Amino acid sequence: MKCYIDVQLKPDAEMRENVLLNKVYTKFHKALSTMKSTDIGVSFPKYRVKLGDVIRVHGSRDRLMTLQSVNWLGGLSGYCDVNDISPVPEKVKYRVVSRIQSNMTEAKLRRLLKRGSLAPEELKEYKAKMFTKGLDNPYLELESGSNGHKHRRYIQFSDRLDDSVAGKFDQFGLSKIATVPWF
Repeated sequence: MKCYIDVQLKPDAEMRENVLLNKVYTKFHKALSTMKSTDIGVSFPKYRVKLGDVIRVHGSRDRLMTLQSVNWLGGLSGYCDVNDISPVPEKVKYRVVSRIQSNMTEAKLRRLLKRGSLAPEELKEYKAKMFTKGLDNPYLELESGSNGHKHRRYIQFSDRLDDSVAGKFDQFGLSKIATVPWF
């Protein structure tokens, strides 16, 4: 993770920031899938309550050059400013940027009902518990390329760490153990 690229979103009246973020991230995921990448990570340096309007892509210079060569933004490039590949600054902290999932979802509820693991009289209690244990993390709303269904990918950030931790990233640029530079 010696280099990075910042993708600055430029929303307008026709393309709101959250919609643009979701579309750009979907394209990013497709590019990583095509590359079969496990060595490119992502961060959101303007994260506060929302993920912000910058996607920072981390990796080696060679891998980032490969990503840029596939023109992964396609038609969305007019809505983004993409900087050149830059070296990560010397003194930085590190963070794990990962996915977090709720263990109580509508899909799980349907499965429990279908297989008879949840009695109909327990339904109301399960739904009440489901809403109280909901996630309030920032999320991306992504559209499946295979079936067109939308799903939310909730993002979790670790505390800032002094040292980097090596590991693999999924094809969303996220990892449960590997860190990305945070600056």
